Amino acid sequence: MKKILLVDDSATIRNIIRNSLTAAFDVSEAEDGVKALAVLPSCGPVSLFLLDVNMPNMDGLTLLEKIRGMPEYKTTPVLMLTTETKEEFRLKAKSLGATGWVVKPCEPDKLLATIQHILA
Repeated sequence: MKKILLVDDSATIRNIIRNSLTAAFDVSEAEDGVKALAVLPSCGPVSLFLLDVNMPNMDGLTLLEKIRGMPEYKTTPVLMLTTETKEEFRLKAKSLGATGWVVKPCEPDKLLATIQHILA
């Protein structure tokens, strides 16, 4: 089963997303970028990252940059999951290597379909 690392500071959002993805994927979670980097070594190979942009301690864009600096995750798909709609954030995420951008709140079925399409 493919592994997804979900990083979001909202426990509610993590619960909703985890519940919608666990039938198809193995989902690990972290509440910010610092904790994501701490749990990443014990996750096993990650097939896709779902990163919130605005989080305490380390935001999603900084985490994306750190993930892209790891040889094993240089090309792993990364979806930014955020309430941000400003074009500057999208452009920054794209320049750092984000695969896509999903605006919250999102429909869990559409998110699942998007992830399945990316990982197909």
